[in-house]
Amino acid sequence: MDTLTRMRAFIDVVEAEGFSAAGRKIGRSKALLSKYVRELEDELGALLLNRTTRQFSLTEAGHTYYKRASEIVREIDNLADVVRESSGDVRGRIKLSAPRTFADAPIGQSLIDFAKEHPDIVLEINLDDRFVDLVEEGFDLAVRITRLESSSLIARRLAPFSVCLCASPELIEKHGEPKRPQDLANLPCIIDTNGRWLSNWPFLGDGNEAISVSVSGPIEVNSPMAARAAAVAGLGFCILPDFIAEPDIADGKLVAMLGDRILPGGGIFAVYPHRRYLPAKVRVFVDFLVQWFKTRNRG
Repeated sequence: MDTLTRMRAFIDVVEAEGFSAAGRKIGRSKALLSKYVRELEDELGALLLNRTTRQFSLTEAGHTYYKRASEIVREIDNLADVVRESSGDVRGRIKLSAPRTFADAPIGQSLIDFAKEHPDIVLEINLDDRFVDLVEEGFDLAVRITRLESSSLIARRLAPFSVCLCASPELIEKHGEPKRPQDLANLPCIIDTNGRWLSNWPFLGDGNEAISVSVSGPIEVNSPMAARAAAVAGLGFCILPDFIAEPDIADGKLVAMLGDRILPGGGIFAVYPHRRYLPAKVRVFVDFLVQWFKTRNRG
């Protein structure tokens, strides 16, 4: 049995957080994976995992070995991608991190469309609203919706991004349309607690300066999709990502307002670590996303 196979087994177990979970993921038995990891430890002369009946944890040596082994395996896989690309055969697994907002919104269809068009590439999608550490956690790339700041990562812009203030026609008829951002302080508002502003909403003031308006209302929820549903139901005024609100605005279920008082937005980006070369499968995926957004007039 070669060292690389044992190394891959160890990485699979660590990333799946268990032998059983890793076995289900890659189609191998728990006993076989345990055998591979034990042989790797014998080969290294060091304990990598502390095992108990129900769980395991990495030893200090295990942490060191996992980080370096992950880098080595990625480089080997990347090299294989380069060779496959030269022969026109791009395949493999892409480990992607994306926010739940992206996957739940209509633009999440881009991931489904890619999977349909590239059946030889396994797209492993991990939905998480936090900014994962791509290198430490073994991700090939991430989709991020943000104002991109300086980073050690490479970023490719997929589409612009902004937010909009909106409400249902029924709510506007009942309470009236706010003329200035400050009017929202006395109106029912829906607060997305998953957003960074919480109940202090940013706008441009009368002199084009940045201001913050403290709002409150009948519902607070940590999901922009749930906030959208509450807004459509007439529960309050709401700040939503444009790509979530647009379909309901087009259907007349929501009305956008105070557009000239909204702060400039950011973008939707594909980000990935600096490498000597970008794996072919990742380049194919990013190129697909760029084209997908462009054909829908969002790129």
